[in-house]
Amino acid sequence: MSTTLKIDFVSDLSCPWCAIGLSALEQALAAVQGDISAEVHFQPFELNPQMGPEGQDVTEHLTQKYGSTAEQQEQIRATIRQRGAEAGFAFKPEGRGRIWNTFDAHRLLLWADEEGAPGQQHALKKALLTAYHGRAESPADHAVLLASVVEAGLDEGRAREVLASEAFAQDVREREQFYNSHGIHSVPAVINNDRHLISGGQPAAVFEQALRQIAAASPD
Repeated sequence: MSTTLKIDFVSDLSCPWCAIGLSALEQALAAVQGDISAEVHFQPFELNPQMGPEGQDVTEHLTQKYGSTAEQQEQIRATIRQRGAEAGFAFKPEGRGRIWNTFDAHRLLLWADEEGAPGQQHALKKALLTAYHGRAESPADHAVLLASVVEAGLDEGRAREVLASEAFAQDVREREQFYNSHGIHSVPAVINNDRHLISGGQPAAVFEQALRQIAAASPD
């Protein structure tokens, strides 16, 4: 008998390790198929909530935020590209160029979860991650967001209405506050059945082992 897990994937589009973590989680779910199934919901987290609409040069931003040099950042990017390749996610070799605000993208992701068909929120998340990290497109650009909506098979007209309004804005803020108040201060944070946390962009094997352990401990 298959065990169904509820997974809340707390993440931000601007986080490359979130792209790696999601791809590795997908590999793990494929490996446990038949034994474990999952209902995955994508929850909002903003690494840079004060980022302006013009964004910021990524090297400048990381130097200001973490004190890292351009050389150190390139070493990290090389590691990220390698881990991405292992997980099946292709990062743009030159990098993303800029850091962007992701608030409107989070609004659309909550809209997709609430009003979309099963799987469409997941498809939108993948499309947005590919646009940002695979093609260095801005998730603050509504044209980029709407192209991802269409790619995910969602209603473009309704998405335009959401973006033109404050729809789901309060929902995003409330969920961010909820996870922050429950100790989530870095992403990705993969929460299983509201109680089991897997932190970071782990390899697929780590996710698979954790999922099997959690499923074995779940009540029938």
